[in-house]
Amino acid sequence: MSQDAPVNTAKTSGMDYRELPLALLRIIIGWHFLYEAWAKLTHPGWTAAGYLKSATGPLSGLFHWLGSSANLVPIINQLNVWGLLLVGLGLMLGILIRPAALGGIALLALYYFAYPPLFAPMINGASEGNYLIVNKNLVELFALVVIWAFPALSFGIGSLMARKKTVGGPVVAPAPSSPKGMDEAVPAYLGPVTRRWMVTGLVGVPFVGGFLLAVLKKHGWKSFEEVQLVGRAGKQDAYTASATMKTFQFTSRADLKGRLPYGKIGNVAMSRMILGGNLMGGWAHARDLIYVSKLVRAYHHRDKIFETLSIAESCGVNTILTNPLLCNVINDYWRNGGRIQFISDCGGKDVLALIQKSIDQGACACYIQGGVADRLVEEKKFDLIAQSLELVRKNKLPAGIGAHKLMTVKECVDRGLRPDFWMKTLHRVDYWSAKTLPENDNIWCETPEDTVAYMHNLKEPWIAFKTLAAGAIDPKVGFQFAFENGADFICVGMYDFQIVDDVNLAWNVLNNKLVRRREWCA
Repeated sequence: MSQDAPVNTAKTSGMDYRELPLALLRIIIGWHFLYEAWAKLTHPGWTAAGYLKSATGPLSGLFHWLGSSANLVPIINQLNVWGLLLVGLGLMLGILIRPAALGGIALLALYYFAYPPLFAPMINGASEGNYLIVNKNLVELFALVVIWAFPALSFGIGSLMARKKTVGGPVVAPAPSSPKGMDEAVPAYLGPVTRRWMVTGLVGVPFVGGFLLAVLKKHGWKSFEEVQLVGRAGKQDAYTASATMKTFQFTSRADLKGRLPYGKIGNVAMSRMILGGNLMGGWAHARDLIYVSKLVRAYHHRDKIFETLSIAESCGVNTILTNPLLCNVINDYWRNGGRIQFISDCGGKDVLALIQKSIDQGACACYIQGGVADRLVEEKKFDLIAQSLELVRKNKLPAGIGAHKLMTVKECVDRGLRPDFWMKTLHRVDYWSAKTLPENDNIWCETPEDTVAYMHNLKEPWIAFKTLAAGAIDPKVGFQFAFENGADFICVGMYDFQIVDDVNLAWNVLNNKLVRRREWCA
């Protein structure tokens, strides 16, 4: 070697420190996989069924079949969780790095092809989470391809396990990473385990410790055994009824009669039936049954919400109407592959701030919640209503006004406040508890005939809500009544087991002859 030749200081210690960035990349990807596994293990109600049933793209038929199989879904759940767990640990600790990378590549490829971001229109607005061909799954997949090609073998427990004391002869350092023959390039006898080799070999261990502390801080110090026992009990209660142990089954997606027709409000295409978010948020309107709101909140844990949204999407319901409190859940659902768009009611004390929050979180439309609009009209705060409409329209979204009281709509029209759509209650009042008493949470459209007559002359699209009077009216009757009396869309709160039946009922109503006097305005 010439005296002027540069010395490769990266290798003088028997290892290549230029591999350190690759090792860190491998560890953070492992962290992600490990947390995904942990989240599923600690949510006993989690299942891949909803995710599979609402898959899109060229392989959607296969995924739908897998998600509909009662025998295959439990196997898929286990393979998914344990695949994520083993890949995460392998990458973080540096054990069987290349097989772990290949396993991660396979999982990410399946996730990608379940929801390929091809050429569908943006439905969430210009917010984070819109992709064209390349999405997060694909980026991480190719990062794992790099890890497979250059696994940074010096950094990980695998390197310590491979090292042995030499029997005579010098210590041989591992060859630089190469995409071909990497494992064969590592000599069988690598020399004694020095302090430096110990540090680099255990580099992933502190990250695993940090991971455990982080998840415990986030989720609390729960007994894993207790979580699993409660989860198993919950699963049993979910599928059996009373001492007869009869299986509880609800209509499956295979029984779907057809896709719901769509209408448009501004440039936003919406299914004629919209999923209401009250049940997910805990607003049950259960009259004098004061415990029901807590009950529906307990039922709608994160995974149940995801499953409900997935079933709705697979049945053609492309929109949910909800409160800003659920914005984060909807955003999380999008990050996990969901696509359903949401209308925000912007309900709360500071209307303008909640409108801005909803816009920032990707709402496709915003309106002033019915109770809020009723109050603003009573207080003669029409300027605030006008400012609210202007703020929404400034952001190029459809702006609406909600109302429980017909007077709210009339007062806004009289003052020239014409939104892009109306949210107005509409339901029959012939159910037994329909008493117009202020202390009872049991009636939301006191004079439906007056509402129908007045809305007939308005040219803006009308989304009718409370069409079932919070469960007091049979959907077959309520849907027919709403569409025949002028509603362009209906907003319906549904549990996961009701969606297919309700979609079929709405499909029947819309595909048969309607006795409708008001023209379709969407």
